[in-house]
Amino acid sequence: MALFDGIKRQLRSVIEWKNPSQHILLSQWTENGDEIKNASKLIIGPGQGCIFVYEGKVQSIIEKEGLIDLKTANIPFWTTIKKFMQFFDSEHKVGIYFYKKNKILDQKWGTTSAIKYDDPKYSFPVGLKAYGNYSYCIYDPKEFFINIVGGRAEFYIDDFRSIMSARIIHPITDYLAESKFSYAEIDANREEIAQGISIKLSIAFRKLGFDITDFRIEGTDFDQETLKRINRIADLTAEAQAAKAVGLDYAKLQQLEALREAAKNEGGGAGLGMGMGAGIGLGQSMAQTITEQQAPHSSPTSNDSIAKLTQLKSMFEAELISEQEYATKKQHILEQM
Repeated sequence: MALFDGIKRQLRSVIEWKNPSQHILLSQWTENGDEIKNASKLIIGPGQGCIFVYEGKVQSIIEKEGLIDLKTANIPFWTTIKKFMQFFDSEHKVGIYFYKKNKILDQKWGTTSAIKYDDPKYSFPVGLKAYGNYSYCIYDPKEFFINIVGGRAEFYIDDFRSIMSARIIHPITDYLAESKFSYAEIDANREEIAQGISIKLSIAFRKLGFDITDFRIEGTDFDQETLKRINRIADLTAEAQAAKAVGLDYAKLQQLEALREAAKNEGGGAGLGMGMGAGIGLGQSMAQTITEQQAPHSSPTSNDSIAKLTQLKSMFEAELISEQEYATKKQHILEQM
């Protein structure tokens, strides 16, 4: 049986990559010298390429699809192989590697950890997480073989995915630092950000023999510390807008809130009365300030009183003063009319 198998190997005459797995990028065809020595034809299938390696060095690359007659074709390296393999000596190592030329589509990517950068608008550290998809292909088979494959007999799509995950954070961090996008602008500028990152990735991966295309960002998120800062900014902005809507200075709004909290925290009715009294006093002070600010544009007394009542009602509806404070000040304004 062993003799018969040896004869079959000697009679083998075609080198080809039959039915490669969808998960593989590169595969070594054989390590048997007799099969290589006696081969007479090479078949390069659709979407395939072939790398000839002799004693660890890439000697020739064939990318043209079709049938090649190794006995007559003008392939300088094959002539060298036949010369060395005339009386095969195992110390002369010859390898034939097939690889996929076609584009590998819709590959998923995601940041393995939060990307850290300083927000250019609010000057606080941001931790950004992102995910999306991309496509790629082998751009330079020689560089791919030398820099990535090395002495391996096979290289899989999952192997490339691991390389991508390890190398993607640095280009994204660089681009975000250079582009000066605030956290609130990330989602609105996903397409522009993805394009900028794609350029940086292409430069880095072409050195490894790959071409990255169709890089997309499908979604983003922030780490917990960043979300706390974002929520705080949103709360302060909302408070400032509410103060502006009723004609108050934000600092005075903060004073009113502080006095109200003090009233809530004081024990007993006396403390509550003190807090309410202070609140009324501050409410009167703010009303007086509003009146003074509007003095140059004052109308007759009745119109001025109506304006005061309107502002007072807005303060009450915004829960900036209590019902008792509202009633007391309202009565005071009505008595002056």
